[in-house]
Amino acid sequence: MKKSLFFVLLCAVWLATPAQAQKFGYVDSEFIFGKMPEYQKALSEIDKFADKWSKDIQDKYVEIDKLQKAYQAEEILLTEDMKRDRQRAISDKEREAREYNNKVFGYQGLLFEKKKELMKVPMELINRAVEKVCIQKKLDFMFDKASDFVMLYTNPRHDYSDYVMEELGLDIKPTATNTNPINKTITKPK
Repeated sequence: MKKSLFFVLLCAVWLATPAQAQKFGYVDSEFIFGKMPEYQKALSEIDKFADKWSKDIQDKYVEIDKLQKAYQAEEILLTEDMKRDRQRAISDKEREAREYNNKVFGYQGLLFEKKKELMKVPMELINRAVEKVCIQKKLDFMFDKASDFVMLYTNPRHDYSDYVMEELGLDIKPTATNTNPINKTITKPK
């Protein structure tokens, strides 16, 4: 009897409280980034750093290749100690090149840190604009269509990308986006 009375009271309280709908929307950050000059500038800076570091690593491998060819040409003239010394020098240079490659392009390497540093400004601009739009439009949630979060269906009426771009002072006309993910890995030349 107590349980059924409790259940009836719980249902009455639940029905008495007004249901509040939560408003949500989404933006396409990839599209917005494609329109942002700050983002394009950051991408070109990242490319410059990546190209410079790639050249440095290629130069290291070219030097290793020269050492190997010189060793092969002189191998028959060298003593066993000299051979070991040359082989050790070559393997040390190879190890240095691999370590530098990992330091630059590896997990949380120099390129990763440079990306994080250079993308900070465009990300902050978008985040502030999204926050303003959410406050203006009284939204509870804002999703990013371009993120790893899977959105199987999106109704265009919930797309707030134009409002965010307007907040950023960007042109709203659609154009082809230029995505340029930078995933470079340097390999030894053959």
